[in-house]
Amino acid sequence: MELMEALHWRYAAKRMNGRKVPSGTLDTILEATRLAPSSYGLQPYSVLVVQDATQRERIRHAACNQPQVSECSHLLIFAAWDAVNERHVDELIALTAAARGLDPIELEEYRQALRTAVRELATSEAQHRWAARQAYIALGTALIVAAAERVDASPMEGFDPAALDALLGLEQKGLRSVVLLALGYRDTEQDRLAGLAKVRRSKERFVVEWAGPEGCASRSAIAPQEG
Repeated sequence: MELMEALHWRYAAKRMNGRKVPSGTLDTILEATRLAPSSYGLQPYSVLVVQDATQRERIRHAACNQPQVSECSHLLIFAAWDAVNERHVDELIALTAAARGLDPIELEEYRQALRTAVRELATSEAQHRWAARQAYIALGTALIVAAAERVDASPMEGFDPAALDALLGLEQKGLRSVVLLALGYRDTEQDRLAGLAKVRRSKERFVVEWAGPEGCASRSAIAPQEG
């Protein structure tokens, strides 16, 4: 399927039919997610894959009882690091040196620059928020590749992060759940919204050729109209 056609087809399914995503297709989605852009290349998050039906049913109770959680094939949990520190920088430098056949000393200037950037995120909460934003970049990649593979992917923020973290023991792993992604296939009989026309603002309302505040054609080109 051509990419733009796939994006028009893409829909955050509200109900899924339980059909399993083939392992090869799942691997493609996960590998694309691993290759997603990440600031400094740090990738300050993990992606947990939950296939077990019993576990997904438990998660559903922490996710506002959304049926996709138990009806999907696989549930991906994007979990950001709860803190980012110099140890993570050192691990990245070692990984980079090994991958590119370099002596780590050649990357010392880069190491110090990254350490400075991390220190500027003064608190662990600021570090976690930054890590969470990186996880959302990976989520976007997963959504696009799933569409290209004609797999329905429903992103969900409607859950209790603290309850889910406790259920999965994420705190002990230095992780905090950020967003869920249910992978599967839409149930066109139970999902009344499936197959309806996609609704998006027009290109003229969405894309602004920016020429500064005075050069912008109208406020309505940027902000929603009132009333």
